[in-house]
Amino acid sequence: MRHLFLLLPLAIAACATTGSGDGVVTIETASGGQALNGANCMVSTGSGNWNVVTPAAVNVGSANGDLRVLCNKDGFRASEIVYRPSNPYGSSAGVGVGGGGGHVGVGVGLSFPIRFGGGSYPSRVTVEMNPQ
Repeated sequence: MRHLFLLLPLAIAACATTGSGDGVVTIETASGGQALNGANCMVSTGSGNWNVVTPAAVNVGSANGDLRVLCNKDGFRASEIVYRPSNPYGSSAGVGVGGGGGHVGVGVGLSFPIRFGGGSYPSRVTVEMNPQ
């Protein structure tokens, strides 16, 4: 039983995940379901702001607050889209420990919220632009 508790941290680490993605978000614009290139977009998170011309790939890093994309193009209305990071509470792992002596069994269930990551943003964002 004593050795089981020594393996507990390893079991917790093995079950935890940090989310997916490498922090790169592809920004695209479209109008009426057709790709619309050349829009000026400002991408912002809690980590910073980036100005890009679509289509573009932006390395925004790990999720830090909402992902906001505001796009402008001549002849079209300004359009904004906001994404909240998926799984904002990080990962969680459930660990069960059981033990017993003789004919009597005793079980204890534990659950630990683990915050390695703050979630992730989508890998591709398409902003729909409407003509003026």
